[in-house]
Amino acid sequence: MEKFDACKIVRKNCLSFEPYVAGKPIETLKRELGLKHIIKIASNENPLGPSKKAVKAMKDIAEKVYFYPDFNSTELKMAIAKKFKLDIKNILVGAGSDELIEIIGRLFFTKQDEIVISKHAFIRYQMAVRLMDAKSVIVPMKEGLYHDLKAMAKACTKDTKAVFIANPNNPTGTYNTTKEFEDFMKSLPTNRYGLKPVVILDEAYHEFASYKKDYPDTLKFLNKYPNMIILRTFSKIYALAGARVGYGFSSDSIVDYIERIRPPFNLNMFAQVGAAASLQDKAQVTKSLAHVRKEMKFICDGFKKLGIKYVDSVGNFILFSVAPFAGKDVFKKMLCEGVIIRAMDEYELPGWLRVTIGTRKENELFLRKIKKVLGK
Repeated sequence: MEKFDACKIVRKNCLSFEPYVAGKPIETLKRELGLKHIIKIASNENPLGPSKKAVKAMKDIAEKVYFYPDFNSTELKMAIAKKFKLDIKNILVGAGSDELIEIIGRLFFTKQDEIVISKHAFIRYQMAVRLMDAKSVIVPMKEGLYHDLKAMAKACTKDTKAVFIANPNNPTGTYNTTKEFEDFMKSLPTNRYGLKPVVILDEAYHEFASYKKDYPDTLKFLNKYPNMIILRTFSKIYALAGARVGYGFSSDSIVDYIERIRPPFNLNMFAQVGAAASLQDKAQVTKSLAHVRKEMKFICDGFKKLGIKYVDSVGNFILFSVAPFAGKDVFKKMLCEGVIIRAMDEYELPGWLRVTIGTRKENELFLRKIKKVLGK
């Protein structure tokens, strides 16, 4: 067969592109490691599972799978608009927040643009920038692994097209306050387009942080700041990670252009009805939040007893240090013990690991195994 050298026609900025590294499926690891029992507490999933209403809605529609889904996800958008008391023209949906981040990049970013991102922020932001051959401007975090919003605003120049802010941030679990957010938005300079940069607020863990009185209610600022895009997800608190449903809010002008370039039928019918049904189940959310706060304390208390340094988190995960050991080495040893957590080398935190809040049994097993691996 004639050899075809694809690298000759691939866009130059994609030649060295590395794919997003997701955790391996449990069944795959069982086969590879020869283990019968493995727990996965690595991907910030909700261990309590989705709403029964969501599961029923998805089952009920299964016989209609031969139809294409609603092109515009209208019922879901209406449900989101109703819950948050917004107009449907301010709602956007995608196949997970990942797709929305990539769509935003394709819509706005050019080779001449600079995009401001905090160090140790969600890695998909830099990937979206690189895909469009734009320039990432990385701003160091403050002590305690918090976004330095003042420094991020100062880093904006005439070439700054957008700023990414994860609040709370993954993987650190830290958040920025309402005052910090307002000061940041007010201090943003105008760019060469005569506009303030687009501010993309990734609030994937919004529900977990909302109990903090100084955590910003950014929806109140939508009309004041038309340059703002708020992203949220059904993957975390609503436990629909496998359905891939991201959503968000912005000015009708921005939403209009996102709608023009999003892939057709990007949300399948199961995702649409499952997400809409989830919004009707307040008890599932309340139960999940209570579980995370209770089990967060349990794990943190365990860390304190073991002398393990960790970062206070308002998400459903905890970042912890294994120094002087390498995070990757501890990750591999924990795998052999049947516990999947997440090494943080790709976030430039080589001595750290991230663990998701699991069930009580999973959390107990995690603490026993980390104690064994670290020789505590």
